[in-house]
Amino acid sequence: MYDIVMKGGFLCDGTGNPWTRLDVGISGGRIVKLGRLEESRGELEIDAAGMVVAPGFIDTHVHSDLLCTRPQIHKVKVLQGVTTELFGQDGISVAPVSGQTKPLWQKQLKGLNGDIGDWPWHSVEEYLQFLETTRLNGNAAYLVPHGAVRTLVMGFAGREATRDELDQMCLLVEEGMRQGAFGISTGIQYPPCVYANKDELVALCTSAAKYDGCFVVHIRNESNLSLEALDEVIDVARRSGVRLHVSHFKVSGSINRDKLQPALAKLDAAREEGIEVTFDQYPYTAGSTVFHAFLPPWVHDGGTERMLERLQDPGVREQIKHDLLHDASFDNTVRNNGWGNLVIASVSTEKNRSLEGKSVMQIAAERGVEPTDAACDLLLEEQGGVTMIIHWGEEEDIMHGMKHPLQLVGSDGVFGGKPHPRLTGTFPRVLGRYSREKRAFPIWEAVRKMTGAPAQLLRLRDRGLLREGYWADVVIFDPHTVLDRSTYEQPLLEPVGIHYVFVNGQAAVANGAYTGATAGQVLRRKED
Repeated sequence: MYDIVMKGGFLCDGTGNPWTRLDVGISGGRIVKLGRLEESRGELEIDAAGMVVAPGFIDTHVHSDLLCTRPQIHKVKVLQGVTTELFGQDGISVAPVSGQTKPLWQKQLKGLNGDIGDWPWHSVEEYLQFLETTRLNGNAAYLVPHGAVRTLVMGFAGREATRDELDQMCLLVEEGMRQGAFGISTGIQYPPCVYANKDELVALCTSAAKYDGCFVVHIRNESNLSLEALDEVIDVARRSGVRLHVSHFKVSGSINRDKLQPALAKLDAAREEGIEVTFDQYPYTAGSTVFHAFLPPWVHDGGTERMLERLQDPGVREQIKHDLLHDASFDNTVRNNGWGNLVIASVSTEKNRSLEGKSVMQIAAERGVEPTDAACDLLLEEQGGVTMIIHWGEEEDIMHGMKHPLQLVGSDGVFGGKPHPRLTGTFPRVLGRYSREKRAFPIWEAVRKMTGAPAQLLRLRDRGLLREGYWADVVIFDPHTVLDRSTYEQPLLEPVGIHYVFVNGQAAVANGAYTGATAGQVLRRKED
Protein backbone atom coordinates (compact mmCIF):
# COMPACT_ATOMS: atom_id res chain seq x y z
CA MET A 1 0.00 0.00 0.00
CA TYR A 2 1.45 3.33 -1.10
CA ASP A 3 0.52 6.85 -0.11
CA ILE A 4 0.22 7.74 -3.81
CA VAL A 5 0.27 5.65 -6.96
CA MET A 6 0.51 7.22 -10.42
CA LYS A 7 -0.40 4.73 -13.10
CA GLY A 8 -0.22 4.60 -16.89
CA GLY A 9 1.68 7.79 -17.64
CA PHE A 10 4.49 8.61 -20.04
CA LEU A 11 7.38 8.90 -17.61
CA CYS A 12 10.04 11.48 -18.54
CA ASP A 13 12.63 10.93 -15.85
CA GLY A 14 14.62 14.18 -16.24
CA THR A 15 17.69 12.65 -17.91
CA GLY A 16 16.63 13.56 -21.44
CA ASN A 17 15.91 9.94 -22.27
CA PRO A 18 12.70 9.41 -24.26
CA TRP A 19 9.59 8.64 -22.20
CA THR A 20 9.01 5.18 -20.84
CA ARG A 21 6.02 3.36 -19.34
CA LEU A 22 6.59 3.13 -15.61
CA ASP A 23 4.18 3.67 -12.75
CA VAL A 24 5.25 5.61 -9.66
CA GLY A 25 4.73 4.60 -6.03
CA ILE A 26 5.22 7.26 -3.34
CA SER A 27 5.35 6.84 0.43
CA GLY A 28 6.71 9.03 3.21
CA GLY A 29 7.34 11.90 0.81
CA ARG A 30 9.72 9.91 -1.39
CA ILE A 31 9.55 7.84 -4.55
CA VAL A 32 9.80 4.25 -3.33
CA LYS A 33 8.94 2.31 -6.47
CA LEU A 34 9.15 2.72 -10.24
CA GLY A 35 7.67 -0.21 -12.12
CA ARG A 36 4.48 -1.88 -13.27
CA LEU A 37 2.08 -1.21 -10.44
CA GLU A 38 -1.29 -2.02 -12.03
CA GLU A 39 -2.31 -4.21 -9.09
CA SER A 40 -0.90 -1.94 -6.40
CA ARG A 41 -3.07 0.31 -4.30
CA GLY A 42 -2.56 3.74 -2.84
CA GLU A 43 -4.44 6.10 -0.57
CA LEU A 44 -4.44 8.37 -3.62
CA GLU A 45 -4.51 6.68 -7.01
CA ILE A 46 -4.00 8.80 -10.11
CA ASP A 47 -4.82 7.60 -13.60
CA ALA A 48 -2.07 9.32 -15.61
CA ALA A 49 -2.98 7.71 -18.94
CA GLY A 50 -2.13 10.11 -21.76
CA MET A 51 -0.23 12.37 -19.34
CA VAL A 52 3.47 13.03 -18.86
CA VAL A 53 4.84 12.25 -15.40
CA ALA A 54 7.98 14.32 -14.76
CA PRO A 55 10.17 15.54 -11.91
CA GLY A 56 9.10 18.83 -10.37
CA PHE A 57 10.48 21.78 -12.30
CA ILE A 58 13.49 23.67 -10.89
CA ASP A 59 13.48 27.41 -11.59
CA THR A 60 17.10 28.51 -11.77
CA HIS A 61 16.42 32.26 -11.70
CA VAL A 62 13.76 33.79 -9.47
CA HIS A 63 13.10 36.77 -7.23
CA SER A 64 10.84 35.02 -4.72
CA ASP A 65 13.28 35.53 -1.83
CA LEU A 66 10.67 37.32 0.30
CA LEU A 67 7.26 36.59 -1.21
CA CYS A 68 7.84 32.84 -1.03
CA THR A 69 6.63 33.40 2.55
CA ARG A 70 3.20 34.46 1.22
CA PRO A 71 1.72 31.22 -0.18
CA GLN A 72 -1.36 32.82 -1.74
CA ILE A 73 0.84 35.17 -3.74
CA HIS A 74 3.59 32.65 -4.42
CA LYS A 75 1.21 29.91 -5.63
CA VAL A 76 1.76 31.05 -9.24
CA LYS A 77 4.97 29.02 -9.18
CA VAL A 78 3.55 25.61 -8.23
CA LEU A 79 0.60 26.17 -10.58
CA GLN A 80 3.09 25.98 -13.46
CA GLY A 81 4.88 22.94 -12.02
CA VAL A 82 7.78 24.62 -10.20
CA THR A 83 8.72 22.75 -7.03
CA THR A 84 12.19 24.21 -6.35
CA GLU A 85 13.56 27.75 -6.79
CA LEU A 86 17.05 29.22 -6.59
CA PHE A 87 17.07 32.49 -4.62
CA GLY A 88 19.82 35.07 -4.11
CA GLN A 89 20.13 36.09 -7.74
CA ASP A 90 22.00 38.91 -9.52
CA GLY A 91 24.21 39.59 -6.52
CA ILE A 92 21.40 41.62 -4.91
CA SER A 93 19.46 39.75 -2.26
CA VAL A 94 18.46 39.66 1.37
CA ALA A 95 21.36 38.03 3.28
CA PRO A 96 23.92 38.50 4.66
CA VAL A 97 23.16 41.97 6.05
CA SER A 98 24.05 44.01 9.12
CA GLY A 99 22.16 46.54 11.16
CA GLN A 100 23.64 49.21 8.90
CA THR A 101 23.16 47.57 5.51
CA LYS A 102 19.75 45.98 6.12
CA PRO A 103 17.72 49.22 5.68
CA LEU A 104 19.73 50.03 2.56
CA TRP A 105 18.89 46.68 0.99
CA GLN A 106 15.27 46.79 2.13
CA LYS A 107 14.89 50.01 0.18
CA GLN A 108 17.03 48.90 -2.75
CA LEU A 109 15.13 45.62 -3.21
CA LYS A 110 11.58 46.76 -2.49
CA GLY A 111 10.64 46.97 -6.15
CA LEU A 112 12.33 43.69 -7.04
CA ASN A 113 11.59 41.37 -4.13
CA GLY A 114 8.58 42.99 -2.50
CA ASP A 115 8.04 44.10 1.09
CA ILE A 116 7.27 41.79 4.03
CA GLY A 117 8.20 44.26 6.76
CA ASP A 118 11.33 44.01 8.86
CA TRP A 119 13.80 41.22 8.14
CA PRO A 120 14.46 39.24 11.35
CA TRP A 121 17.81 37.92 10.13
CA HIS A 122 21.36 38.96 9.34
CA SER A 123 23.33 35.91 8.19
CA VAL A 124 22.56 33.42 5.45
CA GLU A 125 21.94 30.82 8.16
CA GLU A 126 19.43 33.06 9.96
CA TYR A 127 17.62 33.76 6.68
CA LEU A 128 17.35 30.05 5.89
CA GLN A 129 16.15 29.36 9.43
CA PHE A 130 13.51 32.07 8.98
CA LEU A 131 12.29 30.35 5.82
CA GLU A 132 12.07 27.08 7.72
CA THR A 133 9.62 28.67 10.14
CA THR A 134 7.29 29.80 7.34
CA ARG A 135 4.89 27.95 5.09
CA LEU A 136 6.52 27.36 1.71
CA ASN A 137 4.74 26.11 -1.40
CA GLY A 138 7.99 24.79 -2.84
CA ASN A 139 11.61 24.11 -1.98
CA ALA A 140 14.07 26.97 -1.55
CA ALA A 141 17.79 27.05 -2.37
CA TYR A 142 20.06 30.08 -1.96
CA LEU A 143 23.13 31.73 -3.48
CA VAL A 144 25.47 34.11 -1.62
CA PRO A 145 24.83 37.50 -3.26
CA HIS A 146 28.00 39.40 -4.16
CA GLY A 147 26.36 42.81 -3.62
CA ALA A 148 25.22 42.00 -0.09
CA VAL A 149 28.71 40.80 0.82
CA ARG A 150 30.32 43.86 -0.75
CA THR A 151 28.13 46.32 1.16
CA LEU A 152 28.94 44.62 4.45
CA VAL A 153 32.61 45.40 3.83
CA MET A 154 32.58 48.68 1.87
CA GLY A 155 29.01 49.95 1.59
CA PHE A 156 27.86 51.14 -1.83
CA ALA A 157 31.22 52.72 -2.59
CA GLY A 158 31.72 53.08 -6.33
CA ARG A 159 35.33 51.89 -6.43
CA GLU A 160 37.47 48.78 -6.56
CA ALA A 161 38.10 46.86 -3.35
CA THR A 162 41.39 46.97 -1.49
CA ARG A 163 43.24 43.74 -0.72
CA ASP A 164 42.03 43.80 2.88
CA GLU A 165 38.43 44.43 1.82
CA LEU A 166 38.63 41.59 -0.68
CA ASP A 167 39.94 39.23 2.00
CA GLN A 168 36.98 40.13 4.21
CA MET A 169 34.53 39.51 1.34
CA CYS A 170 36.08 36.11 0.63
CA LEU A 171 35.60 35.09 4.27
CA LEU A 172 31.93 36.12 4.08
CA VAL A 173 31.41 34.07 0.91
CA GLU A 174 32.96 31.02 2.56
CA GLU A 175 30.79 31.54 5.63
CA GLY A 176 27.67 31.64 3.47
CA MET A 177 28.74 28.48 1.66
CA ARG A 178 29.27 26.67 4.96
CA GLN A 179 25.81 27.80 6.05
CA GLY A 180 24.23 26.03 3.08
CA ALA A 181 24.39 28.27 0.01
CA PHE A 182 24.87 26.52 -3.33
CA GLY A 183 27.18 29.10 -4.85
CA ILE A 184 27.70 32.79 -5.38
CA SER A 185 25.76 35.18 -7.60
CA THR A 186 26.60 38.54 -9.04
CA GLY A 187 24.95 41.08 -11.28
CA ILE A 188 27.82 43.10 -12.64
CA GLN A 189 25.37 45.44 -14.31
CA TYR A 190 23.87 46.40 -10.94
CA PRO A 191 25.27 48.48 -8.09
CA PRO A 192 27.34 47.75 -6.11
CA CYS A 193 28.52 44.69 -8.09
CA VAL A 194 29.14 46.86 -11.16
CA TYR A 195 32.13 48.44 -9.42
CA ALA A 196 33.98 45.12 -9.06
CA ASN A 197 36.91 44.28 -11.33
CA LYS A 198 37.79 40.84 -12.63
CA ASP A 199 40.28 40.13 -9.86
CA GLU A 200 37.56 40.64 -7.27
CA LEU A 201 35.29 38.18 -9.08
CA VAL A 202 38.07 35.62 -9.34
CA ALA A 203 38.83 35.83 -5.63
CA LEU A 204 35.19 35.46 -4.59
CA CYS A 205 34.61 32.59 -7.01
CA THR A 206 37.73 30.83 -5.75
CA SER A 207 36.17 30.94 -2.28
CA ALA A 208 32.91 29.47 -3.58
CA ALA A 209 34.75 26.82 -5.59
CA LYS A 210 36.35 25.49 -2.39
CA TYR A 211 32.87 24.20 -1.55
CA ASP A 212 32.01 23.09 -5.10
CA GLY A 213 29.74 26.08 -5.46
CA CYS A 214 28.56 27.50 -8.78
CA PHE A 215 28.94 31.06 -10.09
CA VAL A 216 25.59 32.41 -11.29
CA VAL A 217 26.11 35.67 -13.11
CA HIS A 218 24.16 38.46 -14.75
CA ILE A 219 26.99 39.50 -17.06
CA ARG A 220 28.25 43.08 -17.25
CA ASN A 221 26.65 43.79 -20.61
CA GLU A 222 23.92 41.92 -22.52
CA SER A 223 23.90 44.10 -25.62
CA ASN A 224 26.63 45.88 -27.59
CA LEU A 225 29.46 44.56 -25.39
CA SER A 226 27.98 41.15 -24.66
CA LEU A 227 30.86 39.22 -26.24
CA GLU A 228 33.40 41.04 -24.11
CA ALA A 229 31.20 40.48 -21.05
CA LEU A 230 31.11 36.73 -21.72
CA ASP A 231 34.89 36.69 -22.13
CA GLU A 232 35.18 38.27 -18.69
CA VAL A 233 33.13 35.67 -16.80
CA ILE A 234 34.55 32.73 -18.75
CA ASP A 235 38.02 33.90 -17.71
CA VAL A 236 36.81 34.22 -14.12
CA ALA A 237 35.74 30.57 -14.26
CA ARG A 238 39.01 29.59 -15.93
CA ARG A 239 41.11 31.26 -13.23
CA SER A 240 39.01 30.28 -10.21
CA GLY A 241 37.90 26.77 -11.16
CA VAL A 242 34.26 27.59 -10.44
CA ARG A 243 31.33 26.23 -12.43
CA LEU A 244 29.87 29.06 -14.52
CA HIS A 245 26.16 29.62 -15.09
CA VAL A 246 25.05 32.66 -17.12
CA SER A 247 21.70 34.12 -16.09
CA HIS A 248 18.89 35.00 -18.52
CA PHE A 249 21.13 34.64 -21.58
CA LYS A 250 20.36 37.08 -24.39
CA VAL A 251 21.80 39.63 -26.78
CA SER A 252 19.61 42.69 -26.38
CA GLY A 253 18.66 45.16 -29.11
CA SER A 254 18.01 44.64 -32.82
CA ILE A 255 21.36 46.25 -33.73
CA ASN A 256 23.16 43.50 -31.79
CA ARG A 257 21.49 40.38 -33.20
CA ASP A 258 24.63 39.39 -35.09
CA LYS A 259 26.35 38.74 -31.76
CA LEU A 260 24.07 35.85 -30.73
CA GLN A 261 25.81 33.06 -32.65
CA PRO A 262 29.32 34.19 -31.60
CA ALA A 263 28.10 34.33 -27.98
CA LEU A 264 26.91 30.73 -28.11
CA ALA A 265 30.16 29.75 -29.80
CA LYS A 266 32.09 31.21 -26.86
CA LEU A 267 30.15 28.99 -24.46
CA ASP A 268 30.81 25.93 -26.62
CA ALA A 269 34.52 26.78 -26.75
CA ALA A 270 34.61 27.11 -22.96
CA ARG A 271 33.12 23.64 -22.63
CA GLU A 272 35.65 22.23 -25.06
CA GLU A 273 38.37 23.80 -22.92
CA GLY A 274 37.00 22.00 -19.85
CA ILE A 275 35.10 24.84 -18.20
CA GLU A 276 31.72 23.68 -16.93
CA VAL A 277 29.36 26.33 -18.24
CA THR A 278 25.57 26.46 -18.65
CA PHE A 279 23.01 29.23 -19.08
CA ASP A 280 19.35 29.83 -18.37
CA GLN A 281 16.83 31.60 -20.56
CA TYR A 282 13.19 32.62 -20.35
CA PRO A 283 10.92 32.02 -23.39
CA TYR A 284 10.00 35.65 -24.12
CA THR A 285 11.32 38.51 -26.23
CA ALA A 286 11.10 40.95 -23.33
CA GLY A 287 12.88 41.16 -19.99
CA SER A 288 12.05 42.72 -16.66
CA THR A 289 14.09 44.34 -13.91
CA VAL A 290 14.23 47.29 -11.54
CA PHE A 291 13.47 50.54 -13.36
CA HIS A 292 16.53 52.39 -12.09
CA ALA A 293 18.70 49.95 -14.07
CA PHE A 294 18.33 52.31 -17.05
CA LEU A 295 20.55 54.85 -15.29
CA PRO A 296 24.31 55.04 -15.98
CA PRO A 297 26.36 53.23 -13.30
CA TRP A 298 27.85 56.42 -11.85
CA VAL A 299 24.40 57.58 -10.75
CA HIS A 300 24.17 54.63 -8.33
CA ASP A 301 27.38 55.35 -6.44
CA GLY A 302 26.48 55.44 -2.74
CA GLY A 303 23.18 53.57 -3.00
CA THR A 304 19.53 54.47 -3.44
CA GLU A 305 19.54 57.60 -1.26
CA ARG A 306 22.43 59.16 -3.17
CA MET A 307 20.84 58.18 -6.47
CA LEU A 308 17.61 59.94 -5.54
CA GLU A 309 19.51 63.02 -4.42
CA ARG A 310 21.34 63.19 -7.74
CA LEU A 311 18.10 62.90 -9.74
CA GLN A 312 16.93 66.21 -8.23
CA ASP A 313 19.95 68.05 -9.66
CA PRO A 314 19.22 69.60 -13.12
CA GLY A 315 22.90 69.36 -14.05
CA VAL A 316 22.94 65.65 -13.27
CA ARG A 317 19.83 65.17 -15.36
CA GLU A 318 21.51 66.78 -18.35
CA GLN A 319 24.48 64.45 -17.98
CA ILE A 320 22.13 61.44 -17.74
CA LYS A 321 20.37 62.55 -20.93
CA HIS A 322 23.70 62.83 -22.73
CA ASP A 323 24.90 59.43 -21.52
CA LEU A 324 21.67 57.64 -22.44
CA LEU A 325 22.00 58.95 -25.99
CA HIS A 326 25.72 58.51 -26.55
CA ASP A 327 27.44 56.27 -23.98
CA ALA A 328 28.01 52.69 -25.15
CA SER A 329 30.37 51.77 -22.32
CA PHE A 330 27.57 50.28 -20.16
CA ASP A 331 24.50 48.18 -20.87
CA ASN A 332 22.49 51.20 -22.02
CA THR A 333 18.90 49.99 -22.11
CA VAL A 334 17.58 53.25 -23.54
CA ARG A 335 20.16 53.48 -26.33
CA ASN A 336 19.67 49.82 -27.28
CA ASN A 337 15.89 49.59 -27.12
CA GLY A 338 14.33 53.07 -26.96
CA TRP A 339 11.96 54.61 -24.41
CA GLY A 340 8.96 53.18 -26.24
CA ASN A 341 10.09 49.66 -25.36
CA LEU A 342 10.48 50.36 -21.64
CA VAL A 343 7.14 49.65 -19.95
CA ILE A 344 6.36 50.24 -16.28
CA ALA A 345 5.48 46.94 -14.58
CA SER A 346 4.97 48.02 -10.98
CA VAL A 347 5.07 51.07 -8.74
CA SER A 348 4.98 51.39 -4.96
CA THR A 349 2.22 53.98 -4.46
CA GLU A 350 -1.41 54.17 -5.45
CA LYS A 351 -1.06 57.62 -7.00
CA ASN A 352 0.94 56.20 -9.92
CA ARG A 353 -0.87 52.87 -10.23
CA SER A 354 -2.40 54.01 -13.53
CA LEU A 355 1.09 54.09 -15.06
CA GLU A 356 1.53 50.33 -14.80
CA GLY A 357 1.44 48.90 -18.32
CA LYS A 358 2.43 52.19 -19.99
CA SER A 359 5.71 52.89 -21.75
CA VAL A 360 7.99 55.70 -20.64
CA MET A 361 7.28 57.38 -23.99
CA GLN A 362 3.53 57.33 -23.25
CA ILE A 363 4.05 58.67 -19.73
CA ALA A 364 6.29 61.47 -21.04
CA ALA A 365 3.67 62.47 -23.61
CA GLU A 366 0.92 62.51 -20.95
CA ARG A 367 3.04 64.66 -18.65
CA GLY A 368 4.38 66.91 -21.39
CA VAL A 369 8.04 66.35 -20.53
CA GLU A 370 11.05 64.62 -22.06
CA PRO A 371 11.21 60.84 -21.47
CA THR A 372 14.35 61.09 -19.31
CA ASP A 373 12.64 63.63 -17.07
CA ALA A 374 9.51 61.48 -16.87
CA ALA A 375 11.64 58.49 -15.87
CA CYS A 376 13.65 60.40 -13.26
CA ASP A 377 10.52 62.06 -11.84
CA LEU A 378 8.85 58.66 -11.46
CA LEU A 379 11.84 57.25 -9.60
CA LEU A 380 11.71 60.21 -7.22
CA GLU A 381 7.96 59.92 -6.70
CA GLU A 382 8.25 56.21 -5.94
CA GLN A 383 11.52 56.47 -3.99
CA GLY A 384 13.08 54.03 -6.46
CA GLY A 385 10.42 51.32 -6.00
CA VAL A 386 9.57 50.76 -9.67
CA THR A 387 10.05 47.79 -12.00
CA MET A 388 9.88 47.68 -15.79
CA ILE A 389 9.46 45.38 -18.77
CA ILE A 390 11.98 45.79 -21.61
CA HIS A 391 11.00 44.63 -25.09
CA TRP A 392 14.38 43.74 -26.55
CA GLY A 393 14.39 40.80 -28.97
CA GLU A 394 13.04 38.51 -31.71
CA GLU A 395 11.48 35.09 -31.27
CA GLU A 396 13.84 33.57 -33.84
CA ASP A 397 16.74 34.37 -31.52
CA ILE A 398 14.90 33.00 -28.50
CA MET A 399 14.41 29.74 -30.37
CA HIS A 400 18.06 29.60 -31.36
CA GLY A 401 19.23 29.87 -27.78
CA MET A 402 16.55 27.56 -26.47
CA LYS A 403 17.65 24.68 -28.70
CA HIS A 404 21.22 24.82 -27.41
CA PRO A 405 22.14 21.81 -25.22
CA LEU A 406 23.61 24.04 -22.49
CA GLN A 407 20.33 25.94 -22.05
CA LEU A 408 18.24 25.57 -18.88
CA VAL A 409 14.88 27.18 -18.19
CA GLY A 410 14.67 30.07 -15.73
CA SER A 411 11.77 32.48 -15.36
CA ASP A 412 13.39 35.54 -13.77
CA GLY A 413 9.86 36.25 -12.59
CA VAL A 414 9.22 39.42 -10.59
CA PHE A 415 6.05 39.87 -8.51
CA GLY A 416 3.95 43.01 -8.16
CA GLY A 417 1.81 45.40 -10.19
CA LYS A 418 1.42 44.33 -13.79
CA PRO A 419 4.32 41.88 -13.95
CA HIS A 420 6.04 40.25 -16.88
CA PRO A 421 3.99 37.18 -17.92
CA ARG A 422 7.06 35.00 -17.40
CA LEU A 423 6.17 35.05 -13.68
CA THR A 424 3.18 32.78 -14.33
CA GLY A 425 3.80 31.30 -17.77
CA THR A 426 7.43 30.33 -18.31
CA PHE A 427 7.37 26.56 -17.87
CA PRO A 428 4.06 25.73 -19.59
CA ARG A 429 5.11 28.08 -22.41
CA VAL A 430 8.26 26.06 -23.03
CA LEU A 431 6.27 22.83 -22.98
CA GLY A 432 3.32 24.03 -25.05
CA ARG A 433 4.45 26.73 -27.44
CA TYR A 434 8.03 25.67 -28.03
CA SER A 435 8.13 21.90 -27.57
CA ARG A 436 4.69 20.99 -28.90
CA GLU A 437 3.74 23.75 -31.33
CA LYS A 438 7.11 24.87 -32.69
CA ARG A 439 8.88 21.50 -32.25
CA ALA A 440 12.02 23.11 -30.88
CA PHE A 441 12.81 19.87 -29.04
CA PRO A 442 10.92 16.75 -27.87
CA ILE A 443 9.02 16.87 -24.61
CA TRP A 444 11.58 14.77 -22.74
CA GLU A 445 14.32 17.23 -23.68
CA ALA A 446 12.14 20.11 -22.45
CA VAL A 447 11.73 18.24 -19.17
CA ARG A 448 15.51 17.70 -18.88
CA LYS A 449 16.12 21.45 -19.24
CA MET A 450 13.71 22.04 -16.33
CA THR A 451 14.75 19.21 -14.01
CA GLY A 452 17.82 17.03 -14.43
CA ALA A 453 20.02 19.77 -15.89
CA PRO A 454 19.41 22.34 -13.12
CA ALA A 455 19.74 19.59 -10.51
CA GLN A 456 23.18 18.86 -11.96
CA LEU A 457 24.08 22.56 -11.78
CA LEU A 458 23.19 22.64 -8.08
CA ARG A 459 24.60 19.17 -7.35
CA LEU A 460 21.25 18.07 -5.94
CA ARG A 461 21.54 14.43 -4.96
CA ASP A 462 17.91 13.48 -4.44
CA ARG A 463 15.85 15.82 -6.64
CA GLY A 464 15.52 16.63 -10.31
CA LEU A 465 15.10 13.04 -11.52
CA LEU A 466 12.47 10.36 -11.04
CA ARG A 467 14.46 7.77 -9.11
CA GLU A 468 13.65 5.42 -6.27
CA GLY A 469 14.71 7.06 -3.01
CA TYR A 470 14.42 10.60 -4.39
CA TRP A 471 12.07 13.15 -2.87
CA ALA A 472 8.66 13.02 -4.51
CA ASP A 473 8.66 16.35 -6.36
CA VAL A 474 6.50 15.33 -9.31
CA VAL A 475 4.49 17.07 -12.03
CA ILE A 476 1.75 15.45 -14.12
CA PHE A 477 0.76 17.41 -17.22
CA ASP A 478 -1.14 16.88 -20.45
CA PRO A 479 1.35 17.19 -23.32
CA HIS A 480 -1.49 17.94 -25.76
CA THR A 481 -2.96 20.91 -23.87
CA VAL A 482 -0.29 22.34 -21.57
CA LEU A 483 0.19 26.03 -22.36
CA ASP A 484 0.66 29.43 -20.78
CA ARG A 485 -2.25 31.89 -20.92
CA SER A 486 -0.62 34.96 -19.38
CA THR A 487 0.01 37.98 -21.58
CA TYR A 488 1.53 41.42 -21.11
CA GLU A 489 -2.01 42.79 -20.82
CA GLN A 490 -3.22 40.01 -18.45
CA PRO A 491 -0.06 38.63 -16.85
CA LEU A 492 -1.65 36.74 -13.96
CA LEU A 493 -3.75 34.27 -15.96
CA GLU A 494 -3.06 30.72 -14.82
CA PRO A 495 -1.72 28.15 -17.29
CA VAL A 496 -3.63 25.12 -18.49
CA GLY A 497 -2.66 21.47 -18.70
CA ILE A 498 -0.77 21.17 -15.38
CA HIS A 499 -2.95 18.62 -13.57
CA TYR A 500 -0.96 17.62 -10.48
CA VAL A 501 2.09 19.01 -8.69
CA PHE A 502 3.55 17.18 -5.71
CA VAL A 503 6.12 18.75 -3.40
CA ASN A 504 7.82 16.27 -1.09
CA GLY A 505 4.94 13.89 -1.63
CA GLN A 506 2.12 16.35 -0.90
CA ALA A 507 -0.24 17.66 -3.57
CA ALA A 508 0.25 21.41 -3.99
CA VAL A 509 -1.88 21.27 -7.16
CA ALA A 510 -4.64 18.71 -7.76
CA ASN A 511 -6.89 18.60 -10.80
CA GLY A 512 -5.31 21.86 -11.92
CA ALA A 513 -6.19 23.78 -8.76
CA TYR A 514 -4.00 25.05 -5.94
CA THR A 515 -4.65 23.02 -2.79
CA GLY A 516 -3.01 25.24 -0.18
CA ALA A 517 -0.57 22.53 0.86
CA THR A 518 2.77 24.00 1.91
CA ALA A 519 5.26 21.14 2.04
CA GLY A 520 8.29 23.01 0.71
CA GLN A 521 11.67 22.53 2.37
CA VAL A 522 14.77 24.70 2.67
CA LEU A 523 17.57 22.99 0.76
CA ARG A 524 21.19 23.33 1.86
CA ARG A 525 24.35 22.42 0.03
CA LYS A 526 25.54 19.10 1.34
CA GLU A 527 29.11 18.40 2.37
CA ASP A 528 30.80 15.38 0.83
